Amino acid sequence: MDSWLDRFAYRHPKFGVPGLIKYVLIGNAAVYFLDLFSNGTCSALLGFHPSYILHGQVWRLVTFIAVPTSSSPIWFAISLFFYYFLGTTLEREWGTAKFSLYYFTGALLTVIAGFIGGFFMGDMAALWSAPTITMYQVNLSMFLAFATLYPDAQLTLYFIIPVKAKWLAVFYVFIMAWEIISLPGYAILSTLPVLLSQDLAALGNYALFFWSDIREVAGRILRRTRYRRSGKTINFKAAQKHAQEKKGYLHKCAVCGRTDADHPELEFRYCSKCNGYYCYCMDHINNHVHIK
Repeated sequence: MDSWLDRFAYRHPKFGVPGLIKYVLIGNAAVYFLDLFSNGTCSALLGFHPSYILHGQVWRLVTFIAVPTSSSPIWFAISLFFYYFLGTTLEREWGTAKFSLYYFTGALLTVIAGFIGGFFMGDMAALWSAPTITMYQVNLSMFLAFATLYPDAQLTLYFIIPVKAKWLAVFYVFIMAWEIISLPGYAILSTLPVLLSQDLAALGNYALFFWSDIREVAGRILRRTRYRRSGKTINFKAAQKHAQEKKGYLHKCAVCGRTDADHPELEFRYCSKCNGYYCYCMDHINNHVHIK
């Protein structure tokens, strides 16, 4: 899937909005300051409410993008700076077309998640004073993309603790899982579908664009696990220990008979093509007849 998205972005270089994240954050700032003078009325009019949308307020399908994800002045200012950094970095790395596609796809999946959550909440969604979804999940998927492209980039948590992007991404995913696991029993039926759909929107957007990377990492882990559990690996270690205890040496060349005890300066290797555990010195590892 990600290869198709890459081809689309390559073939349509004019797709998207240059500096998209800048315009989104300007909208966030405008709504935030209007909320200060209207007691949150602006966000209430623009936020995503499935019941209101189904009753004709279709502008909410788009305008919820401009609703701030934080009401705290300090955290809002920090989020503006951080999301601007993420957005501009990803756009430089990918280009305008792919970054815009990533952001728009995340917004679309978030809308779908909002309707799914609203369906399970029923009439309660109309009673909420806050929107049922925000762009937090899209912003989270931006960070996951950044952490994948720049895993060793060092960020400063709370402006004090230095931490690499990959570990911070793992922490965020853990928090997402913990929010679901720690739900009280009475809230499972109403809240679990909402949280689960929103989290899947963020992770689904990330998976669409990084499927090849996910598959490669999963395959590498699977191969490593199979190797560690294989009988050859276990028997090889047992054979080494047995030979050392019984004969007083660890390695012995099957051709010349030299050992690591008599010649500690030599290096020894085991041949993977021979049928069994046959050790050879560096003079014979590539110069011997394979034993079948």
